[in-house]
Amino acid sequence: MEGYCFNVLIKIMVWFFPFTVSHSPRYFYTAVTPGIHFPEFTAVGLVDGQQFMYYDSNIKKRIPKTAWIKKVDDDDPDYWNRNTEIQQRTQEIFKDNVATLMQRFNQTEGVHTVQLMYGCELDDDGTKRGSMQYSYDGEDFISLDLNTHTWTVANDKAKITKHMWDSDVGYSVWQNNYLENTCIEWLQKYVAYGRDTLQRKVPPEMALIQKDSSSPVLCHATGFFPSEILISWQKDGEDMHENVELRQTLPNQDGTFQKGSILTASPEELDKNDYTCVVHHSGREKDLVLRMADHRFQKTGSFSVITGVAVVVLLLVLIVCVGFCVSRRKNNVKTSGKGRRQQM
Repeated sequence: MEGYCFNVLIKIMVWFFPFTVSHSPRYFYTAVTPGIHFPEFTAVGLVDGQQFMYYDSNIKKRIPKTAWIKKVDDDDPDYWNRNTEIQQRTQEIFKDNVATLMQRFNQTEGVHTVQLMYGCELDDDGTKRGSMQYSYDGEDFISLDLNTHTWTVANDKAKITKHMWDSDVGYSVWQNNYLENTCIEWLQKYVAYGRDTLQRKVPPEMALIQKDSSSPVLCHATGFFPSEILISWQKDGEDMHENVELRQTLPNQDGTFQKGSILTASPEELDKNDYTCVVHHSGREKDLVLRMADHRFQKTGSFSVITGVAVVVLLLVLIVCVGFCVSRRKNNVKTSGKGRRQQM
């Protein structure tokens, strides 16, 4: 299970940190069968990849996870109590949905998960986007089509859910309105609360790393914020598109990010050609260029050493998971106000 958890987690990280200049809240709800020493229901909220709230079925409260979100108390004193009540109701629905889908898939035992991922994005140019998708046991299940206000199934078992939800037109329209309007309104409030944190610009620290002369070369950027960054390789001044592997953006424990790009070339190619790593980030006015001929390599036994700082963060995300590798179900819980919910 750990294997596919990690694979789906990587997909989630891509969803967290797309390369656009935008702000986005993301919510992850997970329901899991009882008896595995893990909360039966968890909810995590992030803004621009940084966690700001948490709820689980053990503590039965929605709690702040960053200092800036506490500013909401001045504008909305009932924020935490209201959302706690919403998520307590959602918890019960998710519990029922796990049982429903186990029955639908003819399962009577084992660990099973239902998850929802949803959120919205607001680009600097005003473009708005939203998404809502559910998974069961690590596999896509059903997702909302914002253009048609209908649901798209990923397998035959989801057709029953699609029929129920499509039949309730008001439900899909409500979800669309939440993603395109309410979610954006709260996003703007969150960005205002956390402006000093969320809109700061921290340039990356760079290094070229190679295990030995015959190993691939890692161009590694770390400690940057926001998460959007471009890393590319050039050979004799020309952009390279082959023999280059761009790694995913990962979070560091201090709220910054790291990313790498791996160049594979023979020692002979490295010696006779001019290879450069070019990095573009909003924290720097000009691109940062690392020329291999001018740089002393930091040698390491494994590229995994570089990602060690991110491991703690990823483990925390995995904890919020046991089904973070499962995209949960379609039960929207607003950050404010009453939330409509339906059974699967």
